[in-house]
Amino acid sequence: MVDRIMMVTAYTTFDLLDGEVEGHGFEEEAMAVLNVTSPKKNPDHVSVQLEMDNTQIDNVEPHADKVTLSPEQAREMAAELEKHADKVETAQSE
Repeated sequence: MVDRIMMVTAYTTFDLLDGEVEGHGFEEEAMAVLNVTSPKKNPDHVSVQLEMDNTQIDNVEPHADKVTLSPEQAREMAAELEKHADKVETAQSE
């Protein structure tokens, strides 16, 4: 991905995931970077950042999305991810 907004390093949670952008009247696929982080000094939240490869998308201006979660929200999200990962694994093993 060229012209990235997010800093992508060896510590980035996931890079080059399969991503999809959906809007009114369009759907586009692109590579994506997903990162989970918290401030190094005085951490008070968890950030989840997502950036799609802007060279593969025509309908959306280059940007990165970010949500800020409290520790409780981050744990709830982690539990939901675990639940759905188990569901997919079970379905694939049948």
